Amino acid sequence: MGVSDNTRGLVLAMLSSLFIGTSFILKKKGLRQAAAAGTRAGVGGYTYLLEPLWWAGMITMIVGEVANFVAYIYAPAVLVTPLGALSIIVSAVLAHFLLKERLRQMGVLGCVSCIVGSVVIVIHAPQEQTPSSVQEVWDLATQPAFLIYVAATLSMVLVLIVHFQPLYGQTNVLVYLGICSLMGAITVVSIKAIGIAIKLTLEGINQFGYAQTWFFLSVAVICVITQLNYLNKALDTFNAAIVSPIYYVMFTTLTITASAIMFKDWSGQNLSSITSEICGFITVLTGTVILHMTREEEPTATTGIPKGAITWYDGDPSKALQEAPFITLDNSDYFD
Repeated sequence: MGVSDNTRGLVLAMLSSLFIGTSFILKKKGLRQAAAAGTRAGVGGYTYLLEPLWWAGMITMIVGEVANFVAYIYAPAVLVTPLGALSIIVSAVLAHFLLKERLRQMGVLGCVSCIVGSVVIVIHAPQEQTPSSVQEVWDLATQPAFLIYVAATLSMVLVLIVHFQPLYGQTNVLVYLGICSLMGAITVVSIKAIGIAIKLTLEGINQFGYAQTWFFLSVAVICVITQLNYLNKALDTFNAAIVSPIYYVMFTTLTITASAIMFKDWSGQNLSSITSEICGFITVLTGTVILHMTREEEPTATTGIPKGAITWYDGDPSKALQEAPFITLDNSDYFD
Protein backbone atom coordinates (compact mmCIF):
# COMPACT_ATOMS: atom_id res chain seq x y z
CA MET A 1 0.00 0.00 0.00
CA GLY A 2 1.41 3.37 -1.07
CA VAL A 3 2.04 6.30 1.21
CA SER A 4 -0.62 9.01 0.98
CA ASP A 5 0.20 12.62 0.08
CA ASN A 6 -0.92 13.80 3.51
CA THR A 7 1.52 11.40 5.15
CA ARG A 8 4.36 12.70 3.00
CA GLY A 9 3.42 16.26 3.90
CA LEU A 10 3.20 15.37 7.59
CA VAL A 11 6.66 13.78 7.62
CA LEU A 12 8.22 16.66 5.69
CA ALA A 13 6.62 19.24 7.99
CA MET A 14 7.93 17.45 11.08
CA LEU A 15 11.42 17.17 9.58
CA SER A 16 11.23 20.86 8.71
CA SER A 17 10.48 21.76 12.32
CA LEU A 18 13.33 19.56 13.53
CA PHE A 19 15.83 21.21 11.18
CA ILE A 20 14.63 24.77 11.84
CA GLY A 21 14.56 24.27 15.61
CA THR A 22 18.08 22.83 15.51
CA SER A 23 19.31 25.67 13.31
CA PHE A 24 18.53 28.21 16.04
CA ILE A 25 20.86 26.38 18.43
CA LEU A 26 23.67 25.90 15.90
CA LYS A 27 23.55 29.56 14.93
CA LYS A 28 23.49 30.60 18.58
CA LYS A 29 26.59 28.52 19.37
CA GLY A 30 28.28 29.93 16.27
CA LEU A 31 27.44 33.47 17.33
CA ARG A 32 28.89 32.82 20.79
CA GLN A 33 32.14 31.53 19.32
CA ALA A 34 32.31 34.47 16.91
CA ALA A 35 31.71 36.91 19.78
CA ALA A 36 34.67 35.45 21.64
CA ALA A 37 36.91 36.16 18.65
CA GLY A 38 35.56 39.53 17.53
CA THR A 39 32.71 42.03 17.68
CA ARG A 40 29.33 40.61 18.70
CA ALA A 41 26.55 40.55 16.12
CA GLY A 42 24.29 42.25 18.66
CA VAL A 43 26.40 45.42 18.45
CA GLY A 44 26.99 45.39 14.71
CA GLY A 45 29.73 42.78 14.24
CA TYR A 46 29.85 40.34 11.31
CA THR A 47 32.62 37.97 12.41
CA TYR A 48 30.00 35.21 12.60
CA LEU A 49 30.25 35.00 8.79
CA LEU A 50 33.63 33.31 9.33
CA GLU A 51 32.26 30.82 11.87
CA PRO A 52 31.62 27.29 10.42
CA LEU A 53 29.06 26.48 13.12
CA TRP A 54 26.96 29.49 12.14
CA TRP A 55 27.00 28.36 8.53
CA ALA A 56 25.98 24.88 9.65
CA GLY A 57 22.98 26.51 11.30
CA MET A 58 22.21 28.47 8.13
CA ILE A 59 22.38 25.33 5.98
CA THR A 60 20.17 23.48 8.46
CA MET A 61 17.62 26.30 8.34
CA ILE A 62 17.63 26.31 4.53
CA VAL A 63 17.07 22.54 4.47
CA GLY A 64 14.19 22.98 6.90
CA GLU A 65 12.61 25.74 4.83
CA VAL A 66 12.90 23.69 1.64
CA ALA A 67 11.29 20.71 3.37
CA ASN A 68 8.49 22.99 4.58
CA PHE A 69 7.96 24.35 1.06
CA VAL A 70 7.74 20.83 -0.41
CA ALA A 71 5.36 19.79 2.38
CA TYR A 72 2.83 22.32 1.10
CA ILE A 73 2.87 20.55 -2.26
CA TYR A 74 1.65 17.29 -0.72
CA ALA A 75 -0.52 18.42 2.19
CA PRO A 76 -2.93 21.31 2.86
CA ALA A 77 -1.78 24.37 4.80
CA VAL A 78 -4.11 23.55 7.70
CA LEU A 79 -1.99 20.44 8.31
CA VAL A 80 1.49 21.82 7.60
CA THR A 81 1.43 25.28 9.19
CA PRO A 82 0.56 24.30 12.80
CA LEU A 83 3.41 21.78 12.80
CA GLY A 84 5.82 24.69 12.53
CA ALA A 85 5.24 25.18 16.25
CA LEU A 86 7.23 22.00 16.85
CA SER A 87 10.38 23.98 16.08
CA ILE A 88 9.73 25.96 19.27
CA ILE A 89 9.82 22.79 21.37
CA VAL A 90 12.94 21.53 19.58
CA SER A 91 14.89 24.77 20.07
CA ALA A 92 13.75 25.18 23.69
CA VAL A 93 14.78 21.64 24.64
CA LEU A 94 18.12 21.84 22.82
CA ALA A 95 18.85 25.26 24.33
CA HIS A 96 18.18 23.86 27.80
CA PHE A 97 20.66 21.00 27.38
CA LEU A 98 23.24 22.34 24.92
CA LEU A 99 23.35 26.06 25.68
CA LYS A 100 22.58 25.73 29.40
CA GLU A 101 19.75 28.24 28.98
CA ARG A 102 17.40 27.32 31.77
CA LEU A 103 13.76 26.99 30.78
CA ARG A 104 11.66 27.52 33.90
CA GLN A 105 8.30 25.91 34.52
CA MET A 106 6.44 29.13 33.77
CA GLY A 107 8.50 29.44 30.62
CA VAL A 108 7.25 26.03 29.56
CA LEU A 109 3.71 27.24 30.19
CA GLY A 110 4.41 30.30 28.06
CA CYS A 111 5.70 28.15 25.20
CA VAL A 112 2.63 25.90 25.43
CA SER A 113 0.33 28.94 25.38
CA CYS A 114 2.10 30.30 22.30
CA ILE A 115 1.81 26.97 20.54
CA VAL A 116 -1.87 26.48 21.44
CA GLY A 117 -2.76 30.03 20.41
CA SER A 118 -0.91 29.74 17.11
CA VAL A 119 -2.55 26.41 16.31
CA VAL A 120 -6.00 27.86 16.99
CA ILE A 121 -5.29 30.85 14.74
CA VAL A 122 -4.02 28.68 11.90
CA ILE A 123 -6.83 26.11 12.12
CA HIS A 124 -9.51 28.79 11.95
CA ALA A 125 -7.72 31.02 9.44
CA PRO A 126 -9.61 31.59 6.18
CA GLN A 127 -8.71 29.58 3.12
CA GLU A 128 -6.35 31.34 0.72
CA GLN A 129 -7.20 31.61 -2.98
CA THR A 130 -4.09 30.70 -4.96
CA PRO A 131 -3.37 33.07 -7.89
CA SER A 132 -2.86 31.50 -11.30
CA SER A 133 -0.22 33.91 -12.62
CA VAL A 134 2.37 36.47 -11.52
CA GLN A 135 0.26 39.20 -13.12
CA GLU A 136 -2.65 38.21 -10.87
CA VAL A 137 -0.37 38.40 -7.84
CA TRP A 138 0.74 41.84 -8.96
CA ASP A 139 -2.87 42.99 -9.26
CA LEU A 140 -3.52 41.80 -5.71
CA ALA A 141 -0.32 43.42 -4.42
CA THR A 142 -1.25 46.80 -5.90
CA GLN A 143 -4.66 46.96 -4.24
CA PRO A 144 -5.07 50.13 -2.12
CA ALA A 145 -5.64 48.12 1.09
CA PHE A 146 -2.45 46.09 0.65
CA LEU A 147 -0.42 49.13 -0.42
CA ILE A 148 -1.50 50.83 2.82
CA TYR A 149 -0.45 47.71 4.75
CA VAL A 150 2.97 47.68 3.06
CA ALA A 151 3.45 51.41 3.72
CA ALA A 152 2.52 50.93 7.40
CA THR A 153 4.86 47.93 7.67
CA LEU A 154 7.83 49.72 6.15
CA SER A 155 7.17 52.76 8.34
CA MET A 156 7.14 50.59 11.47
CA VAL A 157 10.36 48.86 10.39
CA LEU A 158 12.02 52.23 9.79
CA VAL A 159 10.95 53.53 13.22
CA LEU A 160 12.18 50.34 14.90
CA ILE A 161 15.55 50.54 13.16
CA VAL A 162 16.16 54.28 13.54
CA HIS A 163 14.58 55.06 16.92
CA PHE A 164 13.97 51.95 19.02
CA GLN A 165 16.99 49.82 18.08
CA PRO A 166 19.62 52.22 19.52
CA LEU A 167 17.61 52.69 22.72
CA TYR A 168 16.07 49.28 23.42
CA GLY A 169 17.63 46.79 20.99
CA GLN A 170 19.86 45.27 23.67
CA THR A 171 17.12 45.02 26.31
CA ASN A 172 13.84 44.29 24.48
CA VAL A 173 13.63 41.24 22.23
CA LEU A 174 10.55 42.64 20.45
CA VAL A 175 12.65 45.27 18.66
CA TYR A 176 14.79 42.86 16.64
CA LEU A 177 12.04 40.27 16.24
CA GLY A 178 9.54 42.95 15.26
CA ILE A 179 11.75 43.91 12.35
CA CYS A 180 12.20 40.25 11.36
CA SER A 181 8.50 39.47 11.54
CA LEU A 182 7.28 42.58 9.74
CA MET A 183 9.69 41.97 6.89
CA GLY A 184 8.88 38.26 6.97
CA ALA A 185 5.23 38.84 6.07
CA ILE A 186 6.32 40.71 2.94
CA THR A 187 8.85 37.98 2.22
CA VAL A 188 6.10 35.33 2.18
CA VAL A 189 4.07 37.26 -0.39
CA SER A 190 7.13 37.74 -2.61
CA ILE A 191 8.25 34.13 -2.34
CA LYS A 192 4.72 32.94 -3.14
CA ALA A 193 4.81 35.00 -6.33
CA ILE A 194 8.21 33.55 -7.21
CA GLY A 195 6.93 30.02 -6.54
CA ILE A 196 3.98 30.60 -8.87
CA ALA A 197 6.37 31.91 -11.53
CA ILE A 198 8.63 28.86 -11.25
CA LYS A 199 5.69 26.45 -11.30
CA LEU A 200 4.12 28.03 -14.40
CA THR A 201 7.49 28.27 -16.14
CA LEU A 202 8.12 24.56 -15.59
CA GLU A 203 4.68 23.90 -17.07
CA GLY A 204 5.72 25.75 -20.23
CA ILE A 205 4.32 29.23 -19.49
CA ASN A 206 7.38 31.43 -19.04
CA GLN A 207 6.87 34.01 -16.27
CA PHE A 208 10.42 35.35 -16.14
CA GLY A 209 9.81 37.63 -19.08
CA TYR A 210 7.65 39.82 -16.85
CA ALA A 211 9.22 42.65 -14.87
CA GLN A 212 6.92 41.82 -11.94
CA THR A 213 8.67 38.48 -11.42
CA TRP A 214 12.05 40.14 -11.04
CA PHE A 215 10.55 42.80 -8.80
CA PHE A 216 9.20 40.15 -6.44
CA LEU A 217 12.57 38.39 -6.53
CA SER A 218 14.40 41.61 -5.61
CA VAL A 219 11.97 42.30 -2.75
CA ALA A 220 12.39 38.75 -1.44
CA VAL A 221 16.20 39.01 -1.44
CA ILE A 222 16.16 42.36 0.40
CA CYS A 223 13.65 41.13 2.98
CA VAL A 224 15.48 37.85 3.60
CA ILE A 225 18.82 39.63 4.13
CA THR A 226 17.16 42.06 6.55
CA GLN A 227 15.49 39.21 8.45
CA LEU A 228 18.71 37.25 8.80
CA ASN A 229 20.65 40.30 9.98
CA TYR A 230 18.24 41.15 12.79
CA LEU A 231 17.53 37.53 13.68
CA ASN A 232 21.26 37.10 14.26
CA LYS A 233 21.23 40.16 16.50
CA ALA A 234 18.30 38.74 18.47
CA LEU A 235 19.94 35.32 18.87
CA ASP A 236 23.23 36.90 19.93
CA THR A 237 21.57 39.16 22.50
CA PHE A 238 18.74 37.06 23.98
CA ASN A 239 18.00 33.56 25.17
CA ALA A 240 17.34 31.20 22.23
CA ALA A 241 14.50 29.55 24.14
CA ILE A 242 12.79 32.97 24.14
CA VAL A 243 13.67 34.10 20.61
CA SER A 244 12.27 31.00 18.90
CA PRO A 245 8.67 31.01 20.22
CA ILE A 246 8.20 34.79 20.09
CA TYR A 247 9.55 34.95 16.54
CA TYR A 248 7.27 32.09 15.48
CA VAL A 249 4.21 33.71 17.01
CA MET A 250 4.87 37.17 15.59
CA PHE A 251 5.80 35.87 12.16
CA THR A 252 2.74 33.60 11.96
CA THR A 253 0.38 36.33 13.14
CA LEU A 254 1.68 38.96 10.72
CA THR A 255 1.77 36.50 7.83
CA ILE A 256 -1.88 35.57 8.37
CA THR A 257 -2.76 39.26 8.59
CA ALA A 258 -0.91 40.13 5.37
CA SER A 259 -2.49 37.20 3.56
CA ALA A 260 -5.98 38.18 4.72
CA ILE A 261 -5.53 41.77 3.52
CA MET A 262 -4.02 40.84 0.18
CA PHE A 263 -6.29 37.94 -0.75
CA LYS A 264 -9.48 39.22 0.98
CA ASP A 265 -10.05 35.85 2.62
CA TRP A 266 -11.88 37.23 5.65
CA SER A 267 -15.07 37.93 3.71
CA GLY A 268 -16.15 34.28 3.97
CA GLN A 269 -15.53 33.90 7.71
CA ASN A 270 -18.39 33.05 10.06
CA LEU A 271 -18.78 34.31 13.63
CA SER A 272 -17.51 31.06 15.13
CA SER A 273 -14.23 31.18 13.22
CA ILE A 274 -13.67 34.86 14.00
CA THR A 275 -14.31 34.25 17.72
CA SER A 276 -11.89 31.32 17.71
CA GLU A 277 -9.20 33.45 16.06
CA ILE A 278 -9.64 36.20 18.67
CA CYS A 279 -9.26 33.60 21.44
CA GLY A 280 -6.13 32.36 19.70
CA PHE A 281 -4.64 35.86 19.64
CA ILE A 282 -5.40 36.32 23.35
CA THR A 283 -3.72 32.99 24.12
CA VAL A 284 -0.68 33.98 22.10
CA LEU A 285 -0.46 37.33 23.87
CA THR A 286 -0.70 35.62 27.27
CA GLY A 287 2.08 33.19 26.37
CA THR A 288 4.30 36.03 25.14
CA VAL A 289 3.85 37.97 28.40
CA ILE A 290 4.68 34.85 30.44
CA LEU A 291 7.84 34.30 28.41
CA HIS A 292 8.95 37.89 28.97
CA MET A 293 8.32 37.62 32.72
CA THR A 294 10.28 34.40 33.12
CA ARG A 295 13.18 34.83 30.72
CA GLU A 296 16.72 34.88 32.04
CA GLU A 297 19.03 37.73 31.08
CA GLU A 298 22.28 36.64 29.47
CA PRO A 299 25.45 38.04 31.06
CA THR A 300 27.11 40.89 29.23
CA ALA A 301 30.64 42.20 29.26
CA THR A 302 29.69 44.81 31.80
CA THR A 303 27.66 42.61 34.14
CA GLY A 304 28.63 43.19 37.75
CA ILE A 305 30.21 46.61 37.17
CA PRO A 306 28.23 49.37 38.90
CA LYS A 307 27.14 52.48 37.09
CA GLY A 308 29.53 55.39 37.54
CA ALA A 309 32.51 53.06 38.12
CA ILE A 310 36.00 53.42 36.64
CA THR A 311 37.62 50.10 35.75
CA TRP A 312 41.12 49.40 34.42
CA TYR A 313 43.33 46.40 33.84
CA ASP A 314 45.77 45.51 36.64
CA GLY A 315 46.92 42.00 35.88
CA ASP A 316 49.69 39.96 34.37
CA PRO A 317 50.00 40.89 30.66
CA SER A 318 50.70 37.26 29.83
CA LYS A 319 47.20 36.30 30.96
CA ALA A 320 44.06 36.57 28.88
CA LEU A 321 42.02 39.70 29.51
CA GLN A 322 39.05 37.82 30.92
CA GLU A 323 41.27 35.92 33.36
CA ALA A 324 43.12 38.96 34.73
CA PRO A 325 42.08 40.77 37.91
CA PHE A 326 40.55 44.24 37.71
CA ILE A 327 40.46 47.19 40.11
CA THR A 328 37.17 49.08 40.20
CA LEU A 329 36.66 52.42 41.84
CA ASP A 330 33.18 53.82 42.37
CA ASN A 331 33.40 57.54 41.61
CA SER A 332 30.41 58.19 43.85
CA ASP A 333 32.87 58.06 46.77
CA TYR A 334 34.66 61.09 45.40
CA PHE A 335 31.95 63.22 43.82
CA ASP A 336 29.21 63.25 46.44
